[in-house]
Amino acid sequence: MKRSRVVITGLGCVTPMGPDVARTWEGLIQGRSAVDFIKRFDASGFPTKFAAEIQETPDIDLPGRYAHWSDPKSAFAAAAAAEAMADAGLKPGEVDPFRFGVSVGAEVSRPDLPLVAERIKALKRTSPEEAFGTVDPKEFLVMAAFYPATLLAHLNQAAGPNLTTSTACTSSAQSIGDAVRILRRGDADVMLAGGTDRLVEELMVMGFGLLGALSQRNDDPKAACRPFDRTRDGFVLGEGAGFLVLERLEHALARGARIHAELLGYGCSANAWRITDSPPDGRGARQSMVMAMKDAGLKPEDIDYINAHGTSTQQNDASESAGILGALGETAYKVPVSSTKSMMGHLVAACAAVELIVCVKAISTGLIPQTLNYEHADPACPLDYVPGEARATRVDVALSNAFGFGGSNGTLAVGRYQA
Repeated sequence: MKRSRVVITGLGCVTPMGPDVARTWEGLIQGRSAVDFIKRFDASGFPTKFAAEIQETPDIDLPGRYAHWSDPKSAFAAAAAAEAMADAGLKPGEVDPFRFGVSVGAEVSRPDLPLVAERIKALKRTSPEEAFGTVDPKEFLVMAAFYPATLLAHLNQAAGPNLTTSTACTSSAQSIGDAVRILRRGDADVMLAGGTDRLVEELMVMGFGLLGALSQRNDDPKAACRPFDRTRDGFVLGEGAGFLVLERLEHALARGARIHAELLGYGCSANAWRITDSPPDGRGARQSMVMAMKDAGLKPEDIDYINAHGTSTQQNDASESAGILGALGETAYKVPVSSTKSMMGHLVAACAAVELIVCVKAISTGLIPQTLNYEHADPACPLDYVPGEARATRVDVALSNAFGFGGSNGTLAVGRYQA
């Protein structure tokens, strides 16, 4: 059976760089850093005192009970999805509900530590019945990983396939890849796909700090995230959401939609190595890229740009570089590779969706964002990492990589739409 082509008709995001696609893209092309000292809580006692926080969230009018129930992670998702729907020229109810699905990459929300501490104190002062009587049970519901997908389905009248993927940093790559497969099979006409996460909170800064994964460059936060640079010392936490409207080509053409790009291929794999480390030979990353190119019918010489996972950790960046070389061979030395995490931090479950949007913008504008803070070459990372400033060049095909804690890998191939 001939599979349907899948096109991208809507883009939306909320990032530390800005509350929408336009301001996020502008900041990336300008080479601006969204990393700064943490303002949300007192981080003075933490080994890492900085992050990339959301500074401005667009107003989103959530109806009824959802306004009371939704946590920041879900609010980010609702705002980014609303922008993507508006960009696609779609309103809730305009698509057959049973032909419209939602696929979201998300993690379980973490509890507010000061609130938990206060409740433990209350439990010690009073009886369990009295202490539990002060807790709103809806707080626990919205912590669930599936909640953003449930919210977006309601807001957009999407009664088709509804999925949640929770594979850490690979979550939204796999949520988008699954949406592509649903559309190709003909099980839906439209999918709202992406991811959302909120990482800048006490528990996550503490946890990733204990793992030794975070940069501790507290004297110069804006220079802390330096992917592929020899002096890199860890990643920088970020937060936000990114969503895309994906459609079967026939459906998009029938309604006269503007097409941003075509989603050509998807590949995923597992390292089967360690929970936090990547294998030195980059075999899992290589496999996901090879699978994405095979799925798209692409050869290494067809690739014009790679938006790298590029976290700024010693092992991840070296492993990804090895994976790119393994997948593209000698062609890899000619392909620009940049990490936009250098400017807006690591959005974890949302990173792949936002970085796919970056690839779409690179195709439409002919500009590739730089890797900020890349200053010292590392023999373990021998590729072209676009240092210094954004680069003007034609991009017809791009790969977007996402590699997660636990060893999951996902690669999406996106290209210029051709009728």
